[in-house]
Amino acid sequence: MSNQVLDNQFVPFSNFFRHDLAFRHFLSSQLSPDAYQYMHPKLDRLGNQAANELTHLAATADKQPPQLNKRNHLGETINQINFHPAYWQMIDLAVQSEMFSVKWQPDLRQRFAAELHQLGFAAGFLFSMAEAGVYCPLCMTDGVARLIDRYCTDEDKTRLLPHIYTQNANELYTGAMFLTEKAGGSDVGANLVTATKQADGTYWLNGEKWFCSNANAQIIFALARTNPAIKGTKGLSIFLVEPYSSTSIKNSLDIVRLKDKLGVRSMASAECIFTNTPAKLVGTEGQGFKIMTDMINLSRLYNSVSAIGLTRRALVESYHFLCHRTTFGTNALEHALIRHKLWELGSKYLAHFYLTFHTIQVLDKADNHHPKYMELIRLLTPMLKKATAQNAVYSIRECMELMGGLGYIEDGIMPRLMRDAMVLPIWEGAGNIMTLDMLRAIFKSEGLSILNDDITTIYNAHNCKHFADTHLQAIMELAKKLPDLPSNICEVTALYVFEQLSLLYQFAMLLHYTDTKSEAWMKVAASYYVSQLSPIHNNVQTDICREDIEALMAWEV
Repeated sequence: MSNQVLDNQFVPFSNFFRHDLAFRHFLSSQLSPDAYQYMHPKLDRLGNQAANELTHLAATADKQPPQLNKRNHLGETINQINFHPAYWQMIDLAVQSEMFSVKWQPDLRQRFAAELHQLGFAAGFLFSMAEAGVYCPLCMTDGVARLIDRYCTDEDKTRLLPHIYTQNANELYTGAMFLTEKAGGSDVGANLVTATKQADGTYWLNGEKWFCSNANAQIIFALARTNPAIKGTKGLSIFLVEPYSSTSIKNSLDIVRLKDKLGVRSMASAECIFTNTPAKLVGTEGQGFKIMTDMINLSRLYNSVSAIGLTRRALVESYHFLCHRTTFGTNALEHALIRHKLWELGSKYLAHFYLTFHTIQVLDKADNHHPKYMELIRLLTPMLKKATAQNAVYSIRECMELMGGLGYIEDGIMPRLMRDAMVLPIWEGAGNIMTLDMLRAIFKSEGLSILNDDITTIYNAHNCKHFADTHLQAIMELAKKLPDLPSNICEVTALYVFEQLSLLYQFAMLLHYTDTKSEAWMKVAASYYVSQLSPIHNNVQTDICREDIEALMAWEV
């Protein structure tokens, strides 16, 4: 027996795009031929970078987080955030991937109008497998582009959007959303920052924002009150702040300190104070929160893409490790309990992957004004965000355990994946907020009935009608009772309803996207979901063979 951790056949990953059978097949089968042909070389290049230099840059930036230089040597306040060069190299790789230009460059935007989000998130998925910290500023940048395009003046669009779809990282303007305050936290309606109109039509913002991610952004959207007497979200308006457009604006936005975060340490999150900070009203007064939800909901999809990216990386790292690890005299995959755990983790990953990209497709259709999908996206977005975030934290922890002590050591990648994933259930609305958001969605949209119809149609088409007649029907009957329940009972019942609906929809996605090519991995994942939806019996459990686990991974080395 040799004195080494892995056998001599172990070879590190070389290209996350080429390795991933499920991802490549999904894109080639779901995108238009023109779109797939356009993005393929860019994804292939990014897949190589993600497996190699991007992973190394991410490790460096994680160990060398940004620092705040509050004052210069003359005692003048400069509020300068300094980053390790690895951070800017990662920004450059993101820009070169065209995750922004394919969505916002006018010619490409028109050419790929029906699949813009799918193309942008395809690159984002590969990027997030290597680095989740920088993926937050990238998320914010796409989000501000969405608000600029939908709500800003033509002058602002012409001036700002080219700095987002640029392919020159030196010209890139990144974005931020200054939303959270001390008093409110998730309760945005308790926010206190004020906006006072000036003679020239601009506004001055005053007050403190408590959690400002990507604090060095060139484009900031912030919520504030023009009339403090109007309470709740109805009193909030949204403002465009450009801190680096003039010295006076920069000096009126004070960075108190940078947050010392558990994970996503490569990017800067800060506490900031507005002091007569010049800003421009976007939209009309009192419509701020409604406008901001456009950015929030897109950010929730980014959260989910990051979740499946991190989960995929942890899963394939642990699987690859086990393929070349000998324990108790045999290869690790020969142990039934290891195969059983991989069956669970691999099946959940695939279900969440397909659910995520299905939701991205729904957003593309909603943005193209399809009424059904405009209703459905309202419910799917918080459902997806909650499910993928929770699964990421659970799955990465389990993958760490499968690797034993090495999975816990910081010079490997697993601890960084774990620390970065821990923010996902919290950012862009914690799990309880997602439950309340889903509850509002079923009261204000037709999303629930559309979801029910979709699941029923898929189950019936795949000989799973019994699940529709039993599980789905029972949950839908319970959902119909929610409006008539006392609020406290309604909320806790809704938590159960939505978790069950999410499980049922995950299974539906596995069935829906199964074809002759994907069947190899889909049937193994579907069998896991059948086991979860079937009645519990005190029976001897069934083992799953190594060949099925290898198929389930849909990963080619």
